[in-house]
Amino acid sequence: QVQLVESGGGLVQPGGSLRLSCAASGTIFRFYGMGWYRQAPGKQRELVASINSGGTTTYADSVKGRFTISRDNAKKTVYLQMNSLEPEDTAVYYCHHDKTWTGMKWEDYWGQGTQVTVSS
Repeated sequence: QVQLVESGGGLVQPGGSLRLSCAASGTIFRFYGMGWYRQAPGKQRELVASINSGGTTTYADSVKGRFTISRDNAKKTVYLQMNSLEPEDTAVYYCHHDKTWTGMKWEDYWGQGTQVTVSS
């Protein structure tokens, strides 16, 4: 079974930087797309950035030019480098693994979430 463990969240001042990491296990990591989502209080979960198995990336308009998603297939880890952070970036950030065939059904996977708070 796929497991995702996030780290790197915390409290940072506006304009600061954080790097989130998501370590995967139980998967042939290099075959699958990965993503970072976030959910702020009272709001729906939204896609922040994604990276497919070939390394192609996509970003939400609100983070373009500030956030960078990357992956290290040897370490089975996906990263989210967040620069020029704004209070509006405050949310719980979740790592996501694309659907895999379990033998019975297609299933995708989520990490437990890591809190990012941007405040002075």
